[in-house]
Amino acid sequence: MDIVVGFIRSREGRVALDRAVAEARLRNARLLVVHSSKGGHGEDVEEAIAYRDELEEIGQRLKEEGLDHEVHELVQGNTPTQDLLEVARQSGAEMIVIGIRRRSPVGKMILGSNAQEILLNADCPVLAVKAAAED
Repeated sequence: MDIVVGFIRSREGRVALDRAVAEARLRNARLLVVHSSKGGHGEDVEEAIAYRDELEEIGQRLKEEGLDHEVHELVQGNTPTQDLLEVARQSGAEMIVIGIRRRSPVGKMILGSNAQEILLNADCPVLAVKAAAED
């Protein structure tokens, strides 16, 4: 059984990862950490390197903690939503964990295109977590 978490380098991404680790431990599941970028000429090289470094650190941390896991850095020209849903489908995931941002009153009317698309199209339950409010 697998739990898939979408990872981005933000407070929301880190909170989602932490919650996914807790869920994987609770359910004795394998954790699939997924980061997706479209790639191509417009991609910021420094940002891509920073992601690669952080994903390596995450993989090392999970290994040291003894958690069964895989880290996927996908650059296939898909949207993050497409990649996350595809990994979840292929693995038969029990759950997807995503981080969401706090929004203004107007922004609350629209959850966010990636989060909304994942919630509406996932074949399994989706756990949406948010970071604590900044002081």
